[in-house]
Order: sequence, then C-alpha cells, then structure tokens
Amino acid sequence: MTIDLKGRVAVVTGAGGGLGRAHALLLAQYGAKVVVNDFGGARDGKDGSESPAQRVVEEIITRGGEAIADTASVTDFDAVVAMIRNAESRWGSVDILVNNAGILRDKTFAKMELSDFRAVLDVHLMGAVHTAKAVWAGMISRGFGRIVMTSSSSGLYGNFGQSNYAAAKMGLVGLMKTLALEGARHNIRVNCLAPSAATRMTDDIMPGEILQRLRPEVVSPAIVALSADDAPTGAVLCAGGGSFERAYVTLTRGIFVDPASDAAETVLDNMELLSAREGEMVPSHGPEQAQWEASRGAAPFTAVA
Repeated sequence: MTIDLKGRVAVVTGAGGGLGRAHALLLAQYGAKVVVNDFGGARDGKDGSESPAQRVVEEIITRGGEAIADTASVTDFDAVVAMIRNAESRWGSVDILVNNAGILRDKTFAKMELSDFRAVLDVHLMGAVHTAKAVWAGMISRGFGRIVMTSSSSGLYGNFGQSNYAAAKMGLVGLMKTLALEGARHNIRVNCLAPSAATRMTDDIMPGEILQRLRPEVVSPAIVALSADDAPTGAVLCAGGGSFERAYVTLTRGIFVDPASDAAETVLDNMELLSAREGEMVPSHGPEQAQWEASRGAAPFTAVA
C-alpha cells in the first residue's frame, strides 16, 4: 500500500530535535508541507529559542521540501491558534497534527512539587488539547483529519519517578479514544504513538547500548502510517528499534457475585480468577463495560472455599 502525502499540511510540535525532528523530516519526504513547531526550551521546558525549529526547516528545504518554523508554546492556546491560522492562510489547511511536544520533571511522588506535576500535564496533556482544539473545526469542515498523540510506555505501564509524566501520557490515551469516536463521521482519525527512542528526554534513563538501537528515525514510519488516508483510528501503536506493536486496554471476562452475599470478601478471594485473561475483550467505547456487567446477573458466581 503506497502512502502519498502530497498536498497535505502537517503540524509537528516539539519538532526541533529528537523524535519530532525525525517525524517532520519523514513527513516532508512523503510530500507533506510541514509546520515545524518548537518552543526551543530545555528538557524541563524552561527558556526558549527559535533556532531548533529553524534548523529543521532548513533541513527540509535543503532536501526539496516545504516547511516553516513556529516557536509557539503549546501551553499558550492563543499562540497555538495563531500558528494554525498562519498555516491555513499559507497553505489552505492543516490536515495532520502530530502532538509530540513534551518535557520531563522526574522525581518520586513524595519529593515532587505540585508545580512540577502541573507543568508536565500542561505541556503533554493540555498542550495536545490546545492543538487539537485549534485544528478540529477546520478538519470537520474539510472532512479530513489525522491526529497523533504521543503517549508512552510510562503511561501505559507505569515507571518509577514519573507519576506526572505517566498521568499525562495515559490521559492522552483517553483523550485520543474519545476524539476518535467523535471524529469518525468527519473522517478525522485519531491515534496514539507510544515510542521508544534515544532522545535528550531519555539519554540519561536507558543504558547506552540500548539507546544505540533506538534511533528516532526508525520510529517515524509509524507517524507516516497514522497520517495516511487508510490510517486506523483509536489505536495505540508502539514503536522502537524497528519493532512495531499495538497496545490495548482490555476487559477480562471476570466473575459475577451475588450482591446479597459477602461480595467484598468474594472479590478479594477470587482476584486471580477474575484477572484471568482467557476470553478477554477490548470494548469499543466506555459504555460497553457497563453493558457487559449489567448483562451478567442471571448466573451468580459461586465463591471458592
């Protein structure tokens, strides 16, 4: 299946280096015009500079592509709206949004200041809300949109010292799932990418020999796939080192317990059984959990001895 992004306009946030740069370069290689957005700040989100975004723009232009730089902070909704309006004025649309901007302020929960928790949520989660909101009406009116949120294994599975980052990254999964449902009838497809890559965000977290295998550019084909006309929607795609997987939030078959019994004790005594993964399902939307549970009262479960 050939992917051709000619005529498409893509916005990539946090594209001044690392994964964002690799995404922007590959999208341009496939024919997209690219807004290279980067605040230019340090890893913790402080300070700012226009040079990282402009350097990537120059790389794209040197390779024969079209790109412009933007230094809006994704935490500033008005600046994000101005960025999107500028792209639409210049090129007529914004068809692809890659929410990649992020910061790290790692500490154990006991030692973390609430200001550092909020700062990470503001960039990762609210930053994605701002950019998605800014493109949403235009995508509806044109009947086309592709949005990719950047989640993380830390959000999906947890990671010591990253309560703020993990909360933001799993929050993006919930945001994505809902926008995928709301955007479906408008041909707006929304997905998450959970990447494993060697960037300045990870250069002191993983061993060097592993980082050598996790080049950002081998993750970026996932972004192009999720930007294509035939992209899925509502997916969490994982990628790293040339390997690609899909993550799911599943629901086990569970057990039914008679509410008139000692239900709490029965649940605790049968935790292993209700955790069994045989026959687990992937609900297509939140209410399916309640529908499944409400359907089960006819055959009460007998507690184990």
